[in-house]
Amino acid sequence: MRNRKNPMKLREHTANTVMLAPMYLFTIVFLIGPFVYMLVLSFLSRAETWGVVNEFTLRNYRRIFEPVYLSTFWESVKLAFLVTGLVILTGYPFGYFMAKLAPRKRGIVLMLVIIPFWTSSLMRLYGWIVIFRANGLLDKFLMDLHLIREPLKLLYTYPAVVVGMIYALVPFMILSVYSSVEKMDWTLVEAARDLGAGPVKAFLTVTLRCTMPGLMTGVILTFVPSMALFFIADILGGNKIALIGNVIQDQLMKVHDWPFAAALSVVLMLMTTLMIFLYRKITGSRDMEGIV
Repeated sequence: MRNRKNPMKLREHTANTVMLAPMYLFTIVFLIGPFVYMLVLSFLSRAETWGVVNEFTLRNYRRIFEPVYLSTFWESVKLAFLVTGLVILTGYPFGYFMAKLAPRKRGIVLMLVIIPFWTSSLMRLYGWIVIFRANGLLDKFLMDLHLIREPLKLLYTYPAVVVGMIYALVPFMILSVYSSVEKMDWTLVEAARDLGAGPVKAFLTVTLRCTMPGLMTGVILTFVPSMALFFIADILGGNKIALIGNVIQDQLMKVHDWPFAAALSVVLMLMTTLMIFLYRKITGSRDMEGIV
C-alpha cells in the first residue's frame, strides 16, 4: 500500500508544481527581478553623459535628505493623508448604504461605480478640465445660480488636484467597504441594540470593527497611489504641484539620473511596505480580538 500511495502523491506533487510554475515565473520575472534590479541600481553612480557607472555609492540615498526632496516627500504625504481622509468620508458611507440596498438597486449602483473603469483614466481627467476651466461648466452653473460673479479659476490649483485624486481613488474605497459590509453578520448589531446600545454606539463598537478590514484595504488602495499619481498633478495642477512621482519621472525622462530615481522608488516602496505592515497588524489584531 505504501508503494502505491507514493507514486500517486508524486504525480499530485508534480501536477501542483506544473500548475504553480507560471505564477512563480511571473513573480520572478515581473516582480522580484525588477525590484532587485532597481535596488542594485540605486547603489550605483550616474555616468557623466548617459547610463550608469558600476561604482558602489550611498550618495543617491543621501540626496533624498536634501531639503528640496524632503519637502517633496512631505508634501506628497500630506496630500495622501488629505485625499485618504476625504475618500473615507465619501466612500465609506457610499459603500455601506450600497450594501444595504435591495439586490436589484444594489446591482445598478454597483454597475455605475464600475463603469468609469471601462474608460481611460486620462480621458476622465480631461473631462475635469472642461468642468474646472475658467467659464467652464462649473463656473456657468454657479453664475446661473447667482452664487458667484466672476470665474473661480479652479483649474491648475491644489483643490483641483485633490478633487481629481478623490475621483480616481474613491471607487476602490467604495468597493472595499461594500465587500466587508455585505459579508457582515447583522445579528451582532441586533444583539448590541438589544443590550441597550444606541445606533451610534452599535455602529462604532460593532459595525465599524467588523468592516475595519475593508476600510483598511480602501485606505491602502488610496494612500499609497495618492503619493505617486503624478499625471493627475500634471493634468489638473499644471506642474505647480510636485509629488514624489513627478520627481521620479523627471529624474528618468529629463535628467536621466536613473540611480537617484531608483533610490527614490526604493524609499517609496519601503513606505508602501510599512503601510501594508500596519494594515496586517491592525486587521490581524482585530481578528484575534474577535476570536477571543
